[in-house]
Amino acid sequence: MKKSIPLLLIFFIFSLLLFSCQKKEATKVAEEKCTIDKGKKLEMYQMSEMATLMEQMYVDNQRLKERIQKGDTIGQFPQHFLKIHEAVMTDATDNDEFFKDQATKFIKAQELIYKDPKNAKKHFNEGVDACIQCHQQKCGGPIPRIKKLYIE
Repeated sequence: MKKSIPLLLIFFIFSLLLFSCQKKEATKVAEEKCTIDKGKKLEMYQMSEMATLMEQMYVDNQRLKERIQKGDTIGQFPQHFLKIHEAVMTDATDNDEFFKDQATKFIKAQELIYKDPKNAKKHFNEGVDACIQCHQQKCGGPIPRIKKLYIE
């Protein structure tokens, strides 16, 4: 019994030393990483006016879709949608005749939802169509997300 106690004590002391050395090494690596990262300049992504507007229109249309599906009152046409004609784009060259035509189609379809609520589903889906047609030519990334807006 006396022999096992010193062995156990030696094992415990050895383990303590081993783990404390690893912790110091990890701390040293973390400190070096922090020092390296401090030298880098962080840049935040800034969405363009158009990207911000489209995000808001998407959220508004999600809510509108729910109201149409439930048969709730539709409300009034959101006037901020009209900013689509003047919002600054990420790439100014994208604001061409094709975009302007698609934006006009989108706005007309959106306005018809509020003017003709009996056919709201049809007009809503036409607005989604206009978004997809434009994004097929300009920026395809959000198409799968936009397709989720369709009312079946």
